[in-house]
Amino acid sequence: MDALALTFSSGWASGVNAYLVVLVLGIADRVGSFGDIPDVLGRWDVLAAAGFLYAMEFVADKIPYIDSTWDAISTAVRPTAGAVIGVLLAGDASTLDQAVLGVVGGGTALLSHLAKAGGRLAINSSPEPVTNVLASLTEDAAVLGVVWFSLEHPQAAAALAGVLLLLGLVVLLLVARLVRRGWRRWKRQEPLHRVA
Repeated sequence: MDALALTFSSGWASGVNAYLVVLVLGIADRVGSFGDIPDVLGRWDVLAAAGFLYAMEFVADKIPYIDSTWDAISTAVRPTAGAVIGVLLAGDASTLDQAVLGVVGGGTALLSHLAKAGGRLAINSSPEPVTNVLASLTEDAAVLGVVWFSLEHPQAAAALAGVLLLLGLVVLLLVARLVRRGWRRWKRQEPLHRVA
């Protein structure tokens, strides 16, 4: 049950920032005594790659329209990372358990990624960059908090991740018009043409 709850929480968080999830779980494996975290996430090469990619995302996520381009690329990365983390958390469990945790991790990551990417498109419908920075920092704090909380309280963290996922999807529906406007601007790359 704890593996399913941890998978759901890390899946939600992977949909927002997969590299930070790998970094937090890997560091927790290195410094803590968390038996549920696969040792592969704590390897130095995995931590270095996750740290480098997180640093890139940290910067890209603050710049209007660059963040949406990063999100477009991450549409394949985030759900895949959620699924892989789910399978790794299943460990030596049966093939069915591994499949279930992979689907839970990947599916949850896909839904939270859609909410994040759509929310960023809505934010990008306004030309000022302050909301991008605030949204990005809030997302990073939420990912860090949920994943760290899930290590000690997996069921409570899964419930929190469920509420955040539902809230994100509801907000996405409410701002659908702004998402479409942000999508059109992103496709035209208006801000980049003005700078060039």
